[in-house]
Amino acid sequence: MTSSDTVDRSETKLPRRDWILLPSIGLLTIFLLGGCLELVGTWMFPWEGRSLTRCMVLNDPSTGLRGIPNTICQGRPAEGQTVEYRFNNHGHRAAMDWAPKLPGTYRIVMPGSSIVFGDGVASEQTIASLLPARLSAQTGRRVEVYNEGMGFGFPRSVALRFDSEVLGAKPDMILWALTPTDIEHVSDLGLNPALEKSGGAGKSASFLTIAREKIHAAFASKSITETLTYVLNQTRTAFLLQHFLDESQSQYLKNVLVGGGPPFLRAEPEAKWLDELRQFDAYAAEVEQKARAANVPFVAVLLPVRAQAALISIGEWPQGIDPYKVDRDVRSIITSHDGIFVDILPGFRNIPNPEQYYFPYDGHPNAAGNEIFANLLAKELNNGPLALKERGR
Repeated sequence: MTSSDTVDRSETKLPRRDWILLPSIGLLTIFLLGGCLELVGTWMFPWEGRSLTRCMVLNDPSTGLRGIPNTICQGRPAEGQTVEYRFNNHGHRAAMDWAPKLPGTYRIVMPGSSIVFGDGVASEQTIASLLPARLSAQTGRRVEVYNEGMGFGFPRSVALRFDSEVLGAKPDMILWALTPTDIEHVSDLGLNPALEKSGGAGKSASFLTIAREKIHAAFASKSITETLTYVLNQTRTAFLLQHFLDESQSQYLKNVLVGGGPPFLRAEPEAKWLDELRQFDAYAAEVEQKARAANVPFVAVLLPVRAQAALISIGEWPQGIDPYKVDRDVRSIITSHDGIFVDILPGFRNIPNPEQYYFPYDGHPNAAGNEIFANLLAKELNNGPLALKERGR
């Protein structure tokens, strides 16, 4: 070996400090880029939804999540504008206070979860606020719709509050507006674990408290890889990217249907979904029996989620997918207990790109989406088995 070979090798050998310095610079660059994206995402999609919890009871297992009477809160969904949530004298986001109806008024009481509640839209833009004028114009009768929708107002919560809240409002008709999400979370009451343990009635939880509880629950039930994926998915960067991807119908449906799609879209559902349907059947039987005993017509409708609406509008879907199956399942359960089911899904066949009427990432219908629901519901209620004009109730 010559001396020149020794010199050449020593010159090409990377200094030890560079083995630390270069990866550190790379990691710092990644963190800086990620931080910039996070700031851009936070600026474009600010989120103030947690302020709504100040107007809610989050720890009562006898009712599930509910509003505090005579309170007003504001919240801003990341994809929308700041919204005022005003709760009446009974803790409902209704256009009127809890009181006896005026003579000659036909009252529809509408329980349900966050879509009925009007998550992300102003009170006057909710289905319950839009529906009365349409029904009154079509029937020539004075119709009011009392909104008993609530975030996490899934079937178990509706069953718990049915006697005091739904029947207590003295309805002429009960209109239960359901979504596939209601079946997926059939027994979820939306309670906050930290407050359930503390027993602090009516307290609100901070964002950090709720985030800590969610991350703790994720670590307890998921692997480290799954938990890290979950945490990253909560960032504004992930939200920013997903929002713009989901604005494209083709890309959105591709993302939704990967891996066979969600359980409610599968033509051959898995065991977990079938169990959730059985639980829903039990809650539906309970509330329908109570409505029948009170001699109040019981009506249910399935409101499609964003992916369903898009698939129905296109009119085609991959093998193994059926956007109508959950509609048939819910219809079968409701009618088996002598309830009435109205079907609005066919109405989406004539609406081009209906997914644009939902918040892309959040998935709730926007103001235009709520108006579409109200129009389709008014048509089906008036032309369907209820025949409000002829009932004269």
